[in-house]
Amino acid sequence: MKLPMVFLIILLTGCTLLPSKEPTTAAIYALGSSAATTQPTSLVPATIQLAAITAPSWLDTSAIHYRLAYHDPARVYTYAASRWNASPAELLTERFKQHFSSKNPRYPNYKTTTNYLLKINLVEFTQIFDSPDSSEVVIQLHTTLYELHTHQLVAQQNFIEKQNTQTADAAGAVAAFATASDNLLNELVQWLPNVAQ
Repeated sequence: MKLPMVFLIILLTGCTLLPSKEPTTAAIYALGSSAATTQPTSLVPATIQLAAITAPSWLDTSAIHYRLAYHDPARVYTYAASRWNASPAELLTERFKQHFSSKNPRYPNYKTTTNYLLKINLVEFTQIFDSPDSSEVVIQLHTTLYELHTHQLVAQQNFIEKQNTQTADAAGAVAAFATASDNLLNELVQWLPNVAQ
């Protein structure tokens, strides 16, 4: 009776002495610099201040989110071994501000510039799989433009952009998010001249 007990103790002890697996290092991604282009006709006679982009609590994280439309479309998943280097709202804020600072939408020598405040709420920033080997990313924004000094509402607009991924994984999603965000930025810059006069 003693032998099986001793053998069991040795087995249990042996399990704890086995080398543990090294933790998987997470891949950290950024959106990178914007490749969006501003057409000359997109200039508006005003300076526009961009507020920090806001997002709902579930998006206020560095996780890369995805959904399985073919299995359980209401459930949101996150990649275990891949994440952003900041929250999507922070990444978009930095990307958009870089674009606006390098190409500030202002007519040259326009003497009576009206200042505006642009607020953007990030509604969706998700990779959606329609099958295990096919996916697209979706970015949705709700934008509101105010007069900076009076806080008067000038205009509101929803923007949504979808972009297919080259590969159905986190790396493919990151590349598609970069393209989609540039497309949204171009749409935003095209919209502003119609409302910021």
